[in-house]
Amino acid sequence: MTQQPTAPPLAPAKPPQTRGQRLVAPLATIGALGATTLALHFRDPHSQGSWGFCPSAALGFWCPGCGGLRAVNDLTNGHLVDAASSNLAFIVALPFLVAGLALWATDRWRGHQRQLSMTSVSRVAVTVIVLMAVFTVLRNLTGSWLAP
Repeated sequence: MTQQPTAPPLAPAKPPQTRGQRLVAPLATIGALGATTLALHFRDPHSQGSWGFCPSAALGFWCPGCGGLRAVNDLTNGHLVDAASSNLAFIVALPFLVAGLALWATDRWRGHQRQLSMTSVSRVAVTVIVLMAVFTVLRNLTGSWLAP
């Protein structure tokens, strides 16, 4: 009886990562977002040209992100209504973004790898794209209260 040869593994097994190694990406992301938020607090984007010029606004329409920098500045100053006036979609999405970031960091802390089905990811992606498209159309209507 002869033994069948087995194929070598495609890649050598990786040694388990330490908690510190697993947390590099989430902590770097949190740090970059914190630094950007701090910069937006001290350099007011409400001033014309303070952060450059928006290419979509130069073309004559407001994209879903227009007003996002002003919304962050308003939030850092405690002005929720002004932030919502600058970009309502950002204010609505913010709790979900923070929850996703917290979940990512917590999973990395615990060494847990979440398995997401492509069906779920696709449904969420399509939903977000459709909502952003609708938001863009609505905020560009003449006299729209969603305009920044």
